[in-house]
Amino acid sequence: MRNVTSDNITDTFLGYFGDDTDPRLREIMVSLATHLHAFARETNLTHEEWQKGLDILRQAGSITTSERDEFVLLSDVMGLSSLVDMINSPEKGTSSSVLGPFHISNPPAMHMGADLKGDYEGELILVSGRVLDTDGNPIAGATLDIWQTAPNGLYSSQDPDQDMYSFHALFTTGDDGCYSFTSVKPVSYTVPTDGPVGEILNATGRHPWRPSHLHYIIKAEGFRSLVTEVFPDDDPYLDEDTVFGVRDDLVMKYESAPASSFPETGFDLCGKVGEDYLVVNFDLVLSRA
Repeated sequence: MRNVTSDNITDTFLGYFGDDTDPRLREIMVSLATHLHAFARETNLTHEEWQKGLDILRQAGSITTSERDEFVLLSDVMGLSSLVDMINSPEKGTSSSVLGPFHISNPPAMHMGADLKGDYEGELILVSGRVLDTDGNPIAGATLDIWQTAPNGLYSSQDPDQDMYSFHALFTTGDDGCYSFTSVKPVSYTVPTDGPVGEILNATGRHPWRPSHLHYIIKAEGFRSLVTEVFPDDDPYLDEDTVFGVRDDLVMKYESAPASSFPETGFDLCGKVGEDYLVVNFDLVLSRA
């Protein structure tokens, strides 16, 4: 095609596809090019603005490491991560939520009732619940990859003063489907703003705050894996999460409990709790694969 114009460039691009192009790839590329070209025409995109967009992508690539993925963060703050989650979530079961850019693979396996708080300051929380199928039956052998920030609002991969797997654990359910552990109450925190994502947030007048939460990845044979987060109902950023991760069924409530009520068995901290603590019970429901 020699006479390419702003009106026919999209059709010309689509005409270059080979006959053996994978049908799903063709579908995605057709839609992407159609919307991308329409976006440029609709906004009368300038050379300077186009170059700025490329610079943002270059910066995201240069700042991304094995511990921090700026592209994931960019997808998060643009709402794309949450939208993909919602599009692909099953009708039944616990809602999915964003993975985030700071997940670390291969966390240490721990026994039920293990303590993640250690010597860190902050309120003690006792977290428990069950992994269930959509009929309410417990799922045995389900693995729960759980992680959170430290009391300073940083994940271990962000903080050189933390051990790599600080506040990370892997639990496996028994026949009762139950899980339990103690930790420190998570805090609200800001997503990193020292890269291109921060530049976008500042330019658009958006704050970088996320409500406090616990992360979960739950896997069980015969079931769809679930990536999700659980948020307390009293967090000030619950209704304005900068990465759009909150869902109604992912909101839980902390209940205050006296030290004298701490379980006598089943936890590393049995007999060691001298102050009031917080309790939360949250069940996680998996849909079948």
